[in-house]
This record gives sequence, structure tokens and C-alpha cells, in this order.
Amino acid sequence: MNAIHRHLTVCAAESVRVARGVTDDRLAEGSHCTDWTVRELVNHLVRYGAHGLEHRALRLELPEELVRRDFAAEGDWAERYAEQLDRALAAWEKPEAWEGDVDMGGSPVPAAEIAAMLLLELALHGWDLARSTGQEYALPEETGAYVLEVVERYAGMYREYEGFDAPVATEPADAGEPSFARAVALSGRSA
Repeated sequence: MNAIHRHLTVCAAESVRVARGVTDDRLAEGSHCTDWTVRELVNHLVRYGAHGLEHRALRLELPEELVRRDFAAEGDWAERYAEQLDRALAAWEKPEAWEGDVDMGGSPVPAAEIAAMLLLELALHGWDLARSTGQEYALPEETGAYVLEVVERYAGMYREYEGFDAPVATEPADAGEPSFARAVALSGRSA
């Protein structure tokens, strides 16, 4: 198993832990993501952080049914999310998932970079879901450092497409702050 897959596995486990802590009464509440309810955030995380993760490994487009589906309406959505993440991680365990490029709307992107960007879906939206529902999202330093590296690499692109806000200043850019906290701040998220 390569390093990216190891970090995907860590982020998936933490995102599942957070998902299992979300109660139905929280779904209609506003989320940490501007203009999204907790339900919309859950649906985004399940759709792209789990189904999208598997589909990219298999070089398949997400079917329209998954794009429109309200996963949060299913009473056992968190368990289904966990099962889907297991399938996605299994798809990325195959050596062929890492070979060549993935088509991103006519632009070929190396498979490893797609996996890295999807790791951001898990880590950052997992953090958003945790904050939105009064939970913590914690990653070991090694995984947090990798998330920070990917955020640094793609922050400009994500800002261009309004996926990230302007960086949030941290107490005087304390290099001693955990890497994941720095990644969250660099992505424009505030605690």
C-alpha cells in the first residue's frame, strides 16, 4: 500500500467516525460551509468523498442517480457511507488504479494527483462536518502534514474555482501548530 492510500485510509476512518456521530436532528441545521445545511454537506461528502473516490479509481463517471441522490434521507446513511468508503479504498488498493491518468472533463490528470485531491474531500469536508455537528476531527501528524502539502499545492486552483476561501491567519503563523490545523487555515476555514 502506498503512502497516499495509507493517508486516504486514515482520513476515511476519521470521516466515518464523525459521520456516525451525526444525529438526524442536525441535518436541517446550517453547516460550517457557507450556504450548505448539514444534509447538503453530508450528501457532498458521501457523493464525492466515497462514491467519487471509487469511481475515479475505476475511471468511471458518477451516474446521474448518485449525483441527485439524497443519501442523508436514508436512515443508515453513515453505515452505507462506511461501506462505500471500504469499496473505494479497495478499488485504490489495485495497482492499476495508480497507473496513467484520470480524465477530468477533457484534461488528463495523473491518478496519484486525483487521489490526493480526493483525500482533501475526505479530510476537509470531514472536518467541516465535525465542526458543524459539535465534534472534533483529528488526524495523526504524518497524515496532517500530507494534507497540508496537498493544500499548499492546490490552494490557488481551489480558490480560482471558489472551493477555498482566503487563508485564515493563525496565531502568528505558528510553525509549531499541528500540520492539519495549518492546512485547515490555509484552505480558508476557521475554527
